[in-house]
Amino acid sequence: MKPLLLSLSLMLAPVLPAAAEDWAIEGLDAVGLLQSGRPVPGRGDIATMWKGQVWHFATEENRSRFESDPRSFAPAFAGLCPVALSKGRRVPGDPRHAVVIGNRLYLVGSARSVRELRKAPQQILRQAARQWEQ
Repeated sequence: MKPLLLSLSLMLAPVLPAAAEDWAIEGLDAVGLLQSGRPVPGRGDIATMWKGQVWHFATEENRSRFESDPRSFAPAFAGLCPVALSKGRRVPGDPRHAVVIGNRLYLVGSARSVRELRKAPQQILRQAARQWEQ
């Protein structure tokens, strides 16, 4: 039944703009993004449901890799910007400003925040982790 529902939701996604609200990381391929550090568009016909969101992928192989261990490909801090989080603010990150550090994907809120994160990654990630645990 679950595959049928996923198939129906994927067929209706182009028709219903509201369906895009449930797309993880704006329909980008999380595996491709983690591997390349650049946005990789996912395909509407290669997707899976995880944690209430539809995750899209550029290839069947990427979908399979994600399904085998989604937590290692999903953005850290549930997609919140680590720079904002380190300052006590919970701001959604932007997939267009993705940064890979230590084989983890972080969605950062802006180009300015990317520069800030790159200057002091360990300090910011440590502070963000403290805020995330609260």
